[in-house]
Amino acid sequence: MSTQKVVRIHAYGNRDVLACENAPIPAVGADEVLVKIHATSINPVDWKVREGYLQGFLAHKLPLVLGWDFAGEVAALGTNVSEWKLGDAVYSRPDISRDGAYAEYIAVKASELARKPETVNWQQAAAVPLTALTAWQALYDMVNVQAGERVLIHAGAGGVGSFAIQLAKLRGAYVYTTASTRNVDLVKSLGADEVIDYTKNDFSQLRDLDVVFDTLGGDALAKSWQTLKQGGRLVSIISAPDAATAEQHQVTPFFCFVQPSAAQLTELARLIDAGKIQIIIDSVFALKDIAQAHEKSESGRARGKIVVQVS
Repeated sequence: MSTQKVVRIHAYGNRDVLACENAPIPAVGADEVLVKIHATSINPVDWKVREGYLQGFLAHKLPLVLGWDFAGEVAALGTNVSEWKLGDAVYSRPDISRDGAYAEYIAVKASELARKPETVNWQQAAAVPLTALTAWQALYDMVNVQAGERVLIHAGAGGVGSFAIQLAKLRGAYVYTTASTRNVDLVKSLGADEVIDYTKNDFSQLRDLDVVFDTLGGDALAKSWQTLKQGGRLVSIISAPDAATAEQHQVTPFFCFVQPSAAQLTELARLIDAGKIQIIIDSVFALKDIAQAHEKSESGRARGKIVVQVS
């Protein structure tokens, strides 16, 4: 078999440009691994790339397979690869500049793979990499959250937010989060100490926070500065926070665009297998129904992750 089912785009645009079709199984370079994908998941970056919003940021070539999360089994090895063997269960957030995981197979650098958590299924594993790595890199690598610090995490029921709450709590932080009424119990179950129901209350009344994790941008970001104490830190995953505004509030700004990290995925797998991190799945779609999965993601109302079953 030399072809596979993929979903890719031949032009930028709305959900209509998503085409389910046959394409060649990718060739494997010397330092790469071919993975048979069992499940992938949807992230907002998928439809932002699809719409063409990131053309100036990422050098993609069309046609392009979207999707940068997966869990699957090693199906072939490059000539220089010795750390993996056929059949190994792996998961990854692969290089976003290359074809992604809305496909039956993907070729990735061997160094980007980590062993799948043993205690979860393919769908759950596929829901982890991009969002959990984003939360890890923002909270641990950039703002370096410490025990006892007061942290506000926007949209705690979302894909990134649900992992961010748990990672901040593992560091011993006191966590505030925003959520709608229907998600209050969910974010509390993940460890949030105080929940601001944004349908009833305004988070911008908070004061003297150490850290704000912005997952929304726009008004949420604009109203977050005043909640921080002098010397606080704000990290956004939407766009680079304005340096002048940060200076005015005497706050250190950060922008996090997630990078692949096998080492961090290995540690996340350990935490998942130890029962210290829960994985929240909103819904599961078939590969052929990817447009509906994008529609759900674009609504901004998913609880946790939207997963796509591939095989």
